[in-house]
Amino acid sequence: MSKFLLFLTLIPFLPLLCTSFSPENPSSRRVLVLLDDLALKSSHSVYFKSLQSRGFELDFKLADDPKIGLQRYGQYLYDGLILFCPTTERFGGSIDLAAILDFVDSGHDLIIAADTNASDLIREIATECGVDFDEDPAAMVIDHTSYAVSETEGDHTLIASDNFIESNAPALFQGIGHSLNPANTLVSKVLSASPSAYSANPKSKLSNPPSLTGSAISLVSILQARNNARILISGSLSMFSNRFFRSEVQKAGSPTKHEKSGNEQFLTELSKWVFHERGHLKAINVQHHKAGEAGEPAMYRINDDLEYSVEVYEWSGRSWEPYVADDVQVQFYMMSPYVLKTLSTDKKGLYFTAFKVPDVYGVFQFKVEYQRLGYTSLSLSKQIPVRPYRHNEYERFIPTAYPYYAASFSMMAGFFIFAAVHLYNK
Repeated sequence: MSKFLLFLTLIPFLPLLCTSFSPENPSSRRVLVLLDDLALKSSHSVYFKSLQSRGFELDFKLADDPKIGLQRYGQYLYDGLILFCPTTERFGGSIDLAAILDFVDSGHDLIIAADTNASDLIREIATECGVDFDEDPAAMVIDHTSYAVSETEGDHTLIASDNFIESNAPALFQGIGHSLNPANTLVSKVLSASPSAYSANPKSKLSNPPSLTGSAISLVSILQARNNARILISGSLSMFSNRFFRSEVQKAGSPTKHEKSGNEQFLTELSKWVFHERGHLKAINVQHHKAGEAGEPAMYRINDDLEYSVEVYEWSGRSWEPYVADDVQVQFYMMSPYVLKTLSTDKKGLYFTAFKVPDVYGVFQFKVEYQRLGYTSLSLSKQIPVRPYRHNEYERFIPTAYPYYAASFSMMAGFFIFAAVHLYNK
């Protein structure tokens, strides 16, 4: 009876589990959005609607809701998590720092938007992801040369940055800066401050040199974990807002005034990457066989000629498209690579090559370890033994031994002639 009741309890969640992240549909479909205030749902509606228009199901909750949770009965209910709650000191329900890190370690995606009043909890999550926010809680990024021109001169904390992907207009940023942990090689800057920027409290005079200055200040950073989970960290919650999306922008020193900032384009493209609508690769149909044959052998013999092929595709957000690159390589590996070949491609997704098995026998592996910035990593491995020649597979007369054959027969002929001359000549 208890098992039947458990089954009835799980029925409402079956559609959620069936529509979640899968190899055939890698985009994160169900996303939990945690907010400080439900008013953010309307003030940031343009960003949320852009996600919903691409098929994402957003579940909005207050960050301190006592009923929230990321998983139930050992199954994750969401594929992605958005934290638009910079002031939250403690999450409600079963969510805490460890739960969020486990969520990422399980291959799920995360977006964090901090602000000048970022809590210690948000800072700790960011630190675990490889970035460190300015320790001064009142600090903001200030730039006296790359600020956005406004009616009031202001304190130059509203920054117009255009050092990112191609866009018709610069992106607006107002918030806290962060630096990248040099020990973490997986995190990268996608929007950085200009060389003239620095991080300080705009309401007080500088008494000491700022800890963060110039291009070392990252405004927006991304991270792709080794399990291909993706994380976006922004020091500004305002840059996701409707006001920043629709605001006119003119960068200081530029005569051009843009009717609309580049925030919407910038953050939309970033969200596509974070939620695996861009840069997600899969490899299928790994095949290898002897040259001129079709079937995959149980083992190879030394010096065999073989052919290797694999198909690689990229998810476009709607379908799998052929991935085209010239840097995919295969290794024929035993303790170290004996053969390293760059794969040719037909530009329709098929990668292939041919090579000769080395004159060494043992247990080898075909290995493809593909890591390219912005793309999910591919790690393919297929084991195959290599044997030596059998005793009846060697050539009867080895061409390189012909001089020795000639030497042997010439010695026999010479001895015969010497014996004949010695016996019959007086």
